[in-house]
Amino acid sequence: MNLPNKLTIMRVVLIPFMMFFYLADFIPYGIGKLVAIAIFIIAALTDLLDGKIARKYNLVTNFGKFLDPIADKLLTSTVLFLIVADHTIPAPWGVIVVTIIIAREFIVSALRLLASNKGIVLAADIWGKAKTMVQMIALPVCMLFSYLLTCGFNVPDLLTDIFAIVSYILLAVATILTVISGVNYLVKNKDCFKEDKKD
Repeated sequence: MNLPNKLTIMRVVLIPFMMFFYLADFIPYGIGKLVAIAIFIIAALTDLLDGKIARKYNLVTNFGKFLDPIADKLLTSTVLFLIVADHTIPAPWGVIVVTIIIAREFIVSALRLLASNKGIVLAADIWGKAKTMVQMIALPVCMLFSYLLTCGFNVPDLLTDIFAIVSYILLAVATILTVISGVNYLVKNKDCFKEDKKD
C-alpha cells in the first residue's frame, strides 16, 4: 500500500478519535474539544498531502479514488453533526445547513457514478474546490466557538460574539458554495442523464 492511501486510511481512523474527544465533557476546561480540533486539522492536512503526493509521484490508484472522497465526506459530515448536536449552530439553521451539504454530496456522488458508467470522469471544478476550502476553514472555527462556550473559563462576551458571527458567516458561505457547486455539476454534466442510443 502506497503512502497516499495510508494517509487516506489515517484520515478515516482519526475520525472516531476526533468524535471521542469532542464529546468528552468529562475532560476539564474543554481540553477535549481542543484535542478534537487538532485532530481535525491533522486529518484535513492529510487530505491535502495524499492528493499532492499521489499526483506528483504517479501513485494514483483505484483504491485511492474510491476511499479519498469517502474519507473527506466522513470527516466533514461528522463535524457538521457534532456542531449541530451540541447546538453550536442553533436550530433550525444547523439542520438546514447539514441537510443541504449532505444532500449535495449524495447528488454529486450519484452523478459521478452515473458518469463513470458512461466512461466519463468528473473532475473537481473551481466551485467544488472553493466549497471544500471554505468548509475546511469554517468547521474548525465552529469547533473553537463551541470550545469557548463550554470551556468553563470566563470568556469575554465580545470574543464569543465575534466567533459566533465568523462561524455563521463562514457556514453560510460554505452552504451557498455547496448549492452553487452542486447546481454547476448538474448543469455542466446534464448529458449524463441522456439515454444511450441503442443500435
